Amino acid sequence: MNTLLVRKLLLPALLLAFSVTATAQVRIIQTNSQGDNINLIDPATNRIVGEVTGVPINHGAAGAPDGSRLYFSSEAEQTLHVVDAASLKVTKKIPLTGRPNNISISRDGRRVYVGIVSSPGAVDVIDTVSLERVKSIPTKGGIHNTYVTADGKYVVAGSIAGKLMTVIDQKTEEPVWTLFEEGVRPMAFETNADGSTKRIFVQLSNFHGFAVVDFQKRQEVARIELPNDVPADKVDKGPFNASPSHGLGVSPDGKTLWVTSRPNARVYAYSLPDLKLLPGAVDLGGRPDWVTFTPDSKLIYISTENTNSVVVVDVAARKEVTKIKVGKSPKRNITWVARGAG
Repeated sequence: MNTLLVRKLLLPALLLAFSVTATAQVRIIQTNSQGDNINLIDPATNRIVGEVTGVPINHGAAGAPDGSRLYFSSEAEQTLHVVDAASLKVTKKIPLTGRPNNISISRDGRRVYVGIVSSPGAVDVIDTVSLERVKSIPTKGGIHNTYVTADGKYVVAGSIAGKLMTVIDQKTEEPVWTLFEEGVRPMAFETNADGSTKRIFVQLSNFHGFAVVDFQKRQEVARIELPNDVPADKVDKGPFNASPSHGLGVSPDGKTLWVTSRPNARVYAYSLPDLKLLPGAVDLGGRPDWVTFTPDSKLIYISTENTNSVVVVDVAARKEVTKIKVGKSPKRNITWVARGAG
C-alpha cells in the first residue's frame, strides 16, 4: 500500500479523533452532603462554572457519557434526580426502594446503579432510556458505594453493615462472588493492559489504610497501613464514623495510587504496580473524604468536608495548587467527561 493511500485512509479517523477530543467537556462534579446543591468545577481554571440545586442531602453523582444528563441520589427524598446538562435543572425524580448512597453508571450510559443503604440492602438498577427503575439486586447489608469496572463487565458494591464486597456481573445483573467480613468503604481499581480489572484497593472500617484484592484470585493479598507521621498534638481526633482512611483513587495513567488519611489530614501517593510509598505527603488542612482526577492525570481533587473546600493537588509535584470553596460538607466527587458537550 503506497504512502498516499495510507494518508487518505488515516485522515478521516484522525479528524474524527480530533473532533471527539475537541468537543469533550471535562467537569469536576462536587456533591455537598449537608446541602441541596452540587458544584461544577472547570479544571482548566479551577473555578465553579455551574451549580445544580434542589437535591437535598445529595450523595452520589454520575454523568452521561454523551453529555446529555447528570444523575444524583438524594437521601432526603429517596430518589434519583435526573438533571438536564444544558440547563442544570432537575427534570425527573425516580423513586428508589430505600435510602440511597453512592451511584455509578455503565460505560454505555444505559444503566445507573444505585446503592441502597436501607436494610436489607440492594442495588437499584435504573434504565436511562425509560428513566425507570427496572430491577433491584438484593445484597447482604445496605450498600454504601457502587462502581462499574473499566471494562464495563462488573458492578462492584460495598456494604458497611453487611461487611461485604459484592461483585455483580453487569450483563446478567446477578452477584457472582463476594469478599471480606469487615465494613467495606471506598474502592479504587487497577487495570491490566487490556482494560480488565487487575486489583482492587479497598478501604475498610476501623483501618487506617487499605486492603489489596487480586481480582482474578478473588482474594485479599495484602493490607497496607498508612504512615503515622503527624505529631500527636496535631492528629485530628474525629469524628471519623469508624473510617479513618476514606477516599482513594488510581490515577488515569495507572502510575500512582492516592490514599487519604482523616486523622493526619493528608493524602499519600504510592507508585504502581509496586505500591511503594512516595515522598511528599500533601497536607490538606482539613478532613479528606473523596478524590477524583483530571483525565490527563495532572491534577487530583480532594474534598475536605470540615472546611467546605476542595483541595487541588499537582500529581507530579505532589503539591497543593489551590483550594476551592464549595458547598456545605463536600464529600463524593467525580470527573465527568462529556463527549459531544458544547
